[in-house]
Amino acid sequence: MSGTGVGASGGTGRTVLVVEDEPTINQAVTDRLRAEGYTVHQAYDGPAAVEAFGVHEPDVVVLDVMLPGFDGLEVCRRIQAVRPVPVLMLTARDDETDILIGLGVGADDYVTKPFRMREVVARTHALLRRVERAAELAAAPAATTDLGALRIDGPARRVTVDGADVHLTPLEFDLLAALAATPGAVRSREQLMSEVWGWSDASGTRTLDSHVKSLRAKIGAARVRTVHGVGYALETP
Repeated sequence: MSGTGVGASGGTGRTVLVVEDEPTINQAVTDRLRAEGYTVHQAYDGPAAVEAFGVHEPDVVVLDVMLPGFDGLEVCRRIQAVRPVPVLMLTARDDETDILIGLGVGADDYVTKPFRMREVVARTHALLRRVERAAELAAAPAATTDLGALRIDGPARRVTVDGADVHLTPLEFDLLAALAATPGAVRSREQLMSEVWGWSDASGTRTLDSHVKSLRAKIGAARVRTVHGVGYALETP
């Protein structure tokens, strides 16, 4: 089952796909995003979500993890294989392993149920700002950084360790690039959330911490140093 809606007058011109099998929650999120000026399309199961993504080409996807047909993780894998798109995952599970799996298949952020509707709206706004910022950075000259065995090729958005390619999600690359801008220097959580996610406060630091953990698993845990109560630093050789 799916449906479509037109954003409010004076809307953003942006399109959101809301995927949630609970009709009440789906409609509540949809109504709030429409009130914010988005054009919203709805889907209630995994197959319908993938189909709606291909038809409507949304700018951002709000995606529940637990869905009939196949789950939100599989939805995320399939849509990211078609076209990179920011994904905000809705999850009733707060297990770190599940969260890391979600980030690993291309989700950018997540909120845990029960959530406040204004948080979903704020994070949707932030994801779209991040995409705009990433486009600006892509148009600007980018440097190549060598930190021992770690090489960050900005123009190609490619990372290697000891010459072997490391597959990072677009957001993981942006996070690494932000840390690599000042190697060895501590970047606060607030700075990283602002630069990478577009957040003006630290309310999304759990998302940041989860992405750092995923990044460490890919480039080597010792390369990202935690400064407790402050933030993170990319270690120099």
